[in-house]
Amino acid sequence: MDYMLEAVDLTKKYDDLVAVDGLNIKIKKGEVFGFLGPNGAGKTTSIKMMVGLLRPTSGEVLVNGKDVHDINKEAIGICPQELMLWENLTCKESLDLMADMYEVPKKIRDPRVHQLLDDLFLSEKADTVVSKLSGGMKRRLNLALAVIHEPEIVVLDEPSEGLDPQSRRVLWNYIRAMRDEEGKTVILTTHIMDEADQLSDRIAIIDHGKLIRLDTPENLKKEIGEGDVVDMKLSDISLNQDLINILDDQDDVISAVEVNGRIIIRALGAVGKLPMMMEKVENLNGRVADISVRQNTLEDVFIDLTGTGLRE
Repeated sequence: MDYMLEAVDLTKKYDDLVAVDGLNIKIKKGEVFGFLGPNGAGKTTSIKMMVGLLRPTSGEVLVNGKDVHDINKEAIGICPQELMLWENLTCKESLDLMADMYEVPKKIRDPRVHQLLDDLFLSEKADTVVSKLSGGMKRRLNLALAVIHEPEIVVLDEPSEGLDPQSRRVLWNYIRAMRDEEGKTVILTTHIMDEADQLSDRIAIIDHGKLIRLDTPENLKKEIGEGDVVDMKLSDISLNQDLINILDDQDDVISAVEVNGRIIIRALGAVGKLPMMMEKVENLNGRVADISVRQNTLEDVFIDLTGTGLRE
């Protein structure tokens, strides 16, 4: 198996705080690798070490078998969450400038700039000054700048943050094309569970600086077992914990947790359990404001493993 990037016992400490704790990950060539974790879980610190922007306290990172600090830096393209744009240049001028910084030869640069503008639906805005672009266009240009030099590894930090659905779809299709048509290795951190599920070949879930699971989205969803999910909101959320305590004692209720004021209940034969659940709410003199039943999602796996919603 060819691994493009390997993190070996990667650790980062700041005084008494262990931000990343003995991380071991192998990322395959030509896969989209998703990083999930609550805020402060160590995702960004891990990725900064993995691309050579931050030195680990201990451990090492290998890219194509070489230490990350010994590789040609042009092998990695980084698209940060913050927009890194020249507001007074046009889209085309921005890409030309970035290509010049990477010393991309003109005969390669010109068709590459044209192709990127086309692929990311920016052709009509090629001569528009960046300050006049919409938020979605700016984010797509941000990605184009990160890949103008044809890196082997592309790191995308929260690429869909704040995007409208149309821009998100363009971005997702381009990420898939980088993998499927160009054979690039893409490392993706995201808050959006659907994005991680739709795009990632494998997902690493990190919490408190430790890797807690690494598998395909399908296997992760299978892992938390049979059963459906009841997503319930009470009119009086101060009753949430009382209801959770009661439901936890019921047979066939696998788990009940509170996330963002809602109660997420995993149960075998969930639909058949609804009358029992409603009765328990009534016994607390409570009222259900909203309720739905669905299949397991990646978010349920995440909550099951970390006990927290992603945005907490």
